[in-house]
Amino acid sequence: MPIARTSRLSVRASPSELTLWSHIARSHGHVTTSNWIRSLLASAEFSGDDGPPVSDELRGLRTQLSRIGNNLNQLAHSANCGDAVNCEAVLDEIEILIHQLDRILSRSRKKPSSRTARRTCDTAITMH
Repeated sequence: MPIARTSRLSVRASPSELTLWSHIARSHGHVTTSNWIRSLLASAEFSGDDGPPVSDELRGLRTQLSRIGNNLNQLAHSANCGDAVNCEAVLDEIEILIHQLDRILSRSRKKPSSRTARRTCDTAITMH
C-alpha cells in the first residue's frame, strides 16, 4: 500500500537544473525526480551525513586566516595612531592563502576561480 503524501516541500530551480535533475534521477533508476530526491534525503538522514567534513587542510587555513586577521587589526590600530604601516608582509600572506584556497576549491568544483589580480600596497604608508 503506497504512503499517503499530503505535505509538500518546494524547491525553486532553473529549467536547466530541473532537466539535469530529471536526467540524473532516471539514470539512477528512479521513475520520478521526486522519488530520487526523497531517496537522497532519506539516505542522508539515516546515515547522519549532513555534508562533507571540514578537512584538516581547511582547518589549518582557518587558523592562518585568524592569525592574518590579528595582524590586520594590529596594522589598523597602528595606522589609526599615526604610525608608519608596512602592509606588504600581510598582503603576501593573504596572497598565499588565496592560492591555497583556490587549489582546494578547484578540486571541489568544475569551474576554476575567476579571481582578479591582487591589490598592491606601498611598502610603508604613513597615516595621519
